[in-house]
Amino acid sequence: MKKLFVPTCAAALLAASLVPAFAAANPFEDVPADHWAYDAVAQLAADGVIEGYGDGSYRGDQEITRYEMAQMVARAMAKNPSGMDKAMVDKLAAEFADELNSLGVRVSNLEKKVDNVKWNGVVRARYADYRYLSDKGPLRTFVNYYTLRLEPSMQINEHWTGHVRIDYNGGIKSAQNVTGANQVTSGVKDNAPVTRPGLRVDRIWVQGDYNNFQILLGKLPYLTNIDGGMIYDDSLAGGQLTFGNKIKATLTAGRSRRFDGVGDVGPDRLDEAGKPGITGSYQAVEIYSDRANKWNWGVGFHHWANQAKLDDDIGATAISIWDIGLGYKFDKNLSLQGAFAWATGPQGEAATPAIPPGVDPKYPAGKPGEDASTIRTGAKRAWNVELDYKKANPTDAGSWGAFIAYRSLGQYAVIAPTYDAMIAGNRGVELGMSYVPFKNVMGTVKYFFGQTIGGESDETPLTSSSGFFGELNFFF
Repeated sequence: MKKLFVPTCAAALLAASLVPAFAAANPFEDVPADHWAYDAVAQLAADGVIEGYGDGSYRGDQEITRYEMAQMVARAMAKNPSGMDKAMVDKLAAEFADELNSLGVRVSNLEKKVDNVKWNGVVRARYADYRYLSDKGPLRTFVNYYTLRLEPSMQINEHWTGHVRIDYNGGIKSAQNVTGANQVTSGVKDNAPVTRPGLRVDRIWVQGDYNNFQILLGKLPYLTNIDGGMIYDDSLAGGQLTFGNKIKATLTAGRSRRFDGVGDVGPDRLDEAGKPGITGSYQAVEIYSDRANKWNWGVGFHHWANQAKLDDDIGATAISIWDIGLGYKFDKNLSLQGAFAWATGPQGEAATPAIPPGVDPKYPAGKPGEDASTIRTGAKRAWNVELDYKKANPTDAGSWGAFIAYRSLGQYAVIAPTYDAMIAGNRGVELGMSYVPFKNVMGTVKYFFGQTIGGESDETPLTSSSGFFGELNFFF
């Protein structure tokens, strides 16, 4: 998990700058003694090869990003160290090759071959339970399954990398053996089985990184930047272009496999054809500031179209969504994030056509000439306010994080929301906590309680709803 050790390096660099030589006591208490960066960073700092921010300081009381670490490594490379120092710098250069490339620092093939293919992954057990009331009484959907996820990344050249995510899912209750052609029974939806793919290549894409410019092509990961995934957090088959520095713009286009509110399925439920949701074309434009800033903001536009499905359900050919986001960091532990989104349509559900003369009144079903119903305004609006305290770090045993949020997810204003304990078409309070009992082992629990929003103002009353989500992750 290369992304997670970097914050500890700042403390190591500070300690190394304060003592001229190693003492008998361990001066790097926050750096795991078995991590390869311990010796490399400490020795290079002691030898005067690695420097800080360029002004002689290390700012050890602040978290350091991979980009900032790459800047230090770049300055160390410019000194052309020899012997053991060169070997350590080469290894660090391979670790931060992507960030060095974005800085315009070319890493030689020899340096990159230190770790040309990198493997990350997770073994996960997950359980989720969603409940709500309807005119038919209490309804329930629950899922419980395990996942083996492999995420290899391959260095293609100095600018391009290849990425794959492979998931192998199995039912916990049924203990099914699965193949690529099988579906896993992972739970129950209103007394009917819920299935999901067994073995699948969930994502496969290439990524090009240049100065203030990034391009992704393939079946790629996509999380909306402005709202932290309120509108979209899932795979996307297509392309994405991001450019800018302090202010960035992201252009995304492709095919999405979900629209939860329209497809009437959630992130862990499949439709009758065994596919998660419904496929549609998706385009988006986002302009935003760096979320690492004390203040961050953004605006965006999203367009999703599936003419056949939308016309049949709501008398529309596409849905357009605008959103804005704003966040503030009080300190390194406490932050507040908010977002608001609104769909410009649809205006109402499609009307049932009148039964033609001579046709059996039992077919088609429905009332003859039934009028179209008006869509509730709340179903075309979404907003989220979330307060976060600390953050669990899988490499730091004993670390934890918690959040509390109020969300309203109108079913036509969000496409594939990132939240685990609540799904589209609901509003209310969600809270959760993550804890790391052992290194690379993290547990998460979340709970939601609130109301269903419903779509039709004259036919769908507000009812109570709730959701529970829990998972245990073993990272490697």
